[in-house]
Amino acid sequence: MSECSKAKNLKNCNCSYEPCSRKGICCECILYHRRIGELPACYFPDSVEKTYDRSIERFIQMHRK
Repeated sequence: MSECSKAKNLKNCNCSYEPCSRKGICCECILYHRRIGELPACYFPDSVEKTYDRSIERFIQMHRK
């Protein structure tokens, strides 16, 4: 397994929560959101991500349309 590259990950990270300490560290981000019953920002388009509703329910709702 290759090392996590924060700089490379940040190029693809659409998280708009600026004080996030996990930004660009995908393994920490996924674990954090999983613990609180959410999905990371990268699972959502920017328009939904900016609402900070990253719930699994919102993800399912998006894909039912």
